[in-house]
Amino acid sequence: MDLLRSEPMQLVQLIIPIEAAHRSISYLGDLGLFQFKDLNADKSPFQRTYAAQIKRCGEMARRLRLFKEQMMKAGVSPSPRSRRDRDDDLENLEVKLQELEAELLEINANNEKLQHTYNELLEYKLVLEKVGEFFSSAKSNAVAHQREFDVHTNGDGYLDSPLLLEQEETPTKQVKLGFICGLVPREKSIPFERILFRATRGNVFLKQSVVQHPVLDPLSGEKVSGRLSELKTTIDAGLIHRSTLLQTIGYHYERWSLQLMKEKSIYHTLNMLSINVTTKCLLAEGWCPVFATSQIHKVLQRATMDCNSQVGAIFQVLQTKESPPTYFCTNKFTSSFQEIVDAYGVAKYQEANPGVYTIVTFPFLFAVMFGDWGHGICLLLAALYFIIKEKKFSSQKLGDIMEMAFGGRYVVTMMALFSIYTGLIYNEFFSVPFELFGPSAYGCRDPSCRDASTTGLIKVRATYPFGVDPKWHGTRSELPFLNSLKMKMSILLGVSQMNLGIIMSYYNAKYFENNINIWYQFVPQMIFLNSLFGYLALLIIIKWYTGSQADLYHVMIYMFLSPTDDLGENQLFVGQKFLQLVLLLLALVAVPWMLLPKPFLLKKQHQERHQGQSYSLITDDPLESASHSTPRDHEEFEFSEVFVHQLIHTIEFVLGAVSNTASYLRLWALSLAHSELSSVFYDKVLLLSWGFNNTIILIVGIIVFICATVGVLLLMETLSAFLHALRLHWVEFQNKFYEGDGYRFSPFIFTLLTDEDDLRHCECMLAQSSV
Repeated sequence: MDLLRSEPMQLVQLIIPIEAAHRSISYLGDLGLFQFKDLNADKSPFQRTYAAQIKRCGEMARRLRLFKEQMMKAGVSPSPRSRRDRDDDLENLEVKLQELEAELLEINANNEKLQHTYNELLEYKLVLEKVGEFFSSAKSNAVAHQREFDVHTNGDGYLDSPLLLEQEETPTKQVKLGFICGLVPREKSIPFERILFRATRGNVFLKQSVVQHPVLDPLSGEKVSGRLSELKTTIDAGLIHRSTLLQTIGYHYERWSLQLMKEKSIYHTLNMLSINVTTKCLLAEGWCPVFATSQIHKVLQRATMDCNSQVGAIFQVLQTKESPPTYFCTNKFTSSFQEIVDAYGVAKYQEANPGVYTIVTFPFLFAVMFGDWGHGICLLLAALYFIIKEKKFSSQKLGDIMEMAFGGRYVVTMMALFSIYTGLIYNEFFSVPFELFGPSAYGCRDPSCRDASTTGLIKVRATYPFGVDPKWHGTRSELPFLNSLKMKMSILLGVSQMNLGIIMSYYNAKYFENNINIWYQFVPQMIFLNSLFGYLALLIIIKWYTGSQADLYHVMIYMFLSPTDDLGENQLFVGQKFLQLVLLLLALVAVPWMLLPKPFLLKKQHQERHQGQSYSLITDDPLESASHSTPRDHEEFEFSEVFVHQLIHTIEFVLGAVSNTASYLRLWALSLAHSELSSVFYDKVLLLSWGFNNTIILIVGIIVFICATVGVLLLMETLSAFLHALRLHWVEFQNKFYEGDGYRFSPFIFTLLTDEDDLRHCECMLAQSSV
């Protein structure tokens, strides 16, 4: 039973020289087996010793975020961290990041100025080109008018029209004409034209042209183009230099980021230590497993040697009444099952861990509801894909659903394997039976018998070697037979798991040396449960073995209503009536057995514990005498509260024995629902489309069958069976023995640091460990 217990923990005090403190914390973070306590909880973050260093780390983290943004804009991805690269000193890293930031900002500023100048010159060039086109067009029009004028005047310059002096004199106003040119965005050309018209009250001549392809201006375009080419060359050179700088940063980015997160977590941890200025030492307290004592000693010695410290760190175990954290050694296979248990509540220190049994019972109960070896193979292939791509997916950011599926890949693997096993027992492959283990035990009496009826079928062999006989599928008796089989099987599984839970409560009481819980909780609970539902399980097994037609519902009901009546045809064995009377009497006795003795014994135990504490030891030191006379526990014993609590616990167990047993019938209900849904999809979709003898209808039917199987049976039914199996473990199994009021061992460890989110999670863990 040692596997059920958490690792033995101890409260440890570390006295570390200041010069070796940073390296000691760093080595402990690499080890990952020490949980620090916050000894400066009364101080704000700004009042702590290493607040300045944390601020520096925050400033460097800002620079790294700037680099990451610039790399994302430039399309440069960070290179993976090489194990050969050595971490820089924090001072050197700060200087290097500051220089890189200044250089990058200067490059960006120069590039922005050059780009602005380039855009202005480009606009100027386009204006000159378009204005040149306008003036060239005006000149051509003027030449054409002059030629027309010469034609009408015959070259002598006279017209038939009257002279200006002969015309009616009209008042004239001298008007000065001017022009302006420029570029306007195409979508703003109409509003711009409207504004000019209103501003000049219509006295404007506006001509606009769409800029598409640049045309070289013969007069002034050469100088402008030359300056543009020079600016373009300069900008390109700056972009190349910027890209080279970002690639250099990207090569070291992962290493710098991880190093910075380590440094920040180290200083967060150092701020939890108490400093002694006189002795120039830091005092640390925390929890660690007992087996890690030698490893922590070696780590502290190595840190002292690497820092050339003349004083070594001191490691000493403290005696405390504080409840230690709970730590279970898990691996990547067992960790997901442990998470299922911890989601209900973390086991208190040295409490029996249901995660050991959950590795088998959880996927098995799931498979009882999901029994189909075809569907189980599909689940297994999906789980194996995640396992094969484990390294790839573990280094990527996945979505919430994919992250959950990947994290539970080994749970899904176990569920798939057990589903294949139970599917072979049910003899269902996408609801289709197969004679995998030999021919059926039934045969036709004559050639007129049909598959849709059991009439004419006779037993030709003893039994089918393994699982349900394939002849049951498709017959009129299939549903009643499977109903009876799965219902009784659910009761057997439920009674077995509930007995296991009560037995676990015995091991908890034995380990904590609580004899009251053994004799006045474990024993009456075992008697009550097995006097009723254990007896029902026994009747089910006897009925299967003997082939009796007794009505077990009638037996159990009249066991309470008329215990002295004759059983008649419902009698399964000799002495059954006497046994039922004895079991009924034991069940009735077990109820007050659970209720009455325990509160009185707890009261007596409390009085004995405090008896004689009013007497003090006679010593020379009055302070020492006063300390011995002080009671260790000033809490008063409230008998009424204890009695009410025991009453509630007794009623809960008695009613829970009935409701929990009934709750296990969900195994039967979901198994039947899964089988019927699979049968409907097969018969009403696949076979129906096959019967039309049409290729298109058959393809559509196959697509609908695949979508229904994946969407309903492999996704929705999987989630439903998972949640029901989770409820059976949390409520029906774990409530028999599991309190789950402990707290998890959260060591200071660097392997959790992969990004800023993990750093914030690590800081939260440090805060939780200090509570």
